[in-house]
Amino acid sequence: MGPHSVRLLVMVACAIQASACGASVTDPASQQPPLTVGHVALTEVVQVSGMPVYLTAPPSDPRLFIVERAGRIRVVEDGQLLAAPFLDITDSVSGGGEQGLLSLAFHPDYATTGYLYVYYTDVAGDSRIVRYQVSADRNVAAPGSAKVILTVSQPYPNHNGGLLVFGPGDMLFIGLGDGGSGGDPQNNGQDPSTLLGSLLRIDVDRGDPYAIPQDNPFVGGADWREETWAYGLRNPWRFSFDDTAGMLYVADVGQNSREEVNATSAATGGLNYGWRIMEGSSCFNSQDCTSNGLVLPVLEYVNGVDGCAVVGGYVYRGVELSSLGGTYFYSDNCAGWIRSFRLESGTATEQKEWDVGDIGNVLSFGVDGFGELYVLSANRRVYRFDSVR
Repeated sequence: MGPHSVRLLVMVACAIQASACGASVTDPASQQPPLTVGHVALTEVVQVSGMPVYLTAPPSDPRLFIVERAGRIRVVEDGQLLAAPFLDITDSVSGGGEQGLLSLAFHPDYATTGYLYVYYTDVAGDSRIVRYQVSADRNVAAPGSAKVILTVSQPYPNHNGGLLVFGPGDMLFIGLGDGGSGGDPQNNGQDPSTLLGSLLRIDVDRGDPYAIPQDNPFVGGADWREETWAYGLRNPWRFSFDDTAGMLYVADVGQNSREEVNATSAATGGLNYGWRIMEGSSCFNSQDCTSNGLVLPVLEYVNGVDGCAVVGGYVYRGVELSSLGGTYFYSDNCAGWIRSFRLESGTATEQKEWDVGDIGNVLSFGVDGFGELYVLSANRRVYRFDSVR
């Protein structure tokens, strides 16, 4: 399967000329140290019928909840895939290109509230955040409990972002891409009046349907959407918090030059990740730009050489593989490798590529209720990190 046929959810072909993207401030091919080889065993946990794009679970819950792009959430309990979906909203979801049901987040107090939140693109192609509540059957959500929290119009069918995560302070963070097409034709990444191209932060425990946290960076700012926590993003397909170190990792899919991973303090809002002024550490649409005031990636690699679309993962904080503690894992949708690094004083160190065998093209990572790490593949299989050799 070629690269263009497996970029299922993360990016579409570049719609602008490559020559417009190449002015480089630093060259990641020469700046990054060589990769060492690590050996980790992955165990196949389950194979699903739909395309698995996300995995999560409530804290300390032994079940796995697997999001299928077509609009279903499946449950794995005691090692078995349950026949009945936890949630089936296939009739409400658009399924073309990078669209679909893209993620799930359980409320931090799920054991009491029973609330869960999903991110999907509706039949019109717009992004929706919807809250559901679990039914009397712990393995089935109540379909009639749907409450729309947020809808964001999408001008194009790609670059939907697609992740929602409860982060510090139990705030809900939502990743939105720049609206799609190629080259951000509407300059949404740098437009303060739109939610597109941004990381949002909202309080779903107050207000109806939500409240703006008063410590959000742009509260009261002229022209700014107050939900915005950070901006300048192209397509943050996956981001994650490392609560132990107080860090936020954002993997932003590049246009046709650079794939990047950013790591910043989780407590710092108002950051500008640079798109479309820059693509990674490379000037975009210009031979001359300034990186002043922009977040530059801690790691980047060359699009078309090492892959085509970065897939962000997690810092491992589980208990089964203690030697991996503090290691951030990531992948690429086209290349099929798994790599990692440790963050030391803002620098990506101990960079490795892991020998995991042939697991197909990676779509996403996931973490279970106990902090153990999983990887989801376009071969419709879910694998667990099991042992380091």
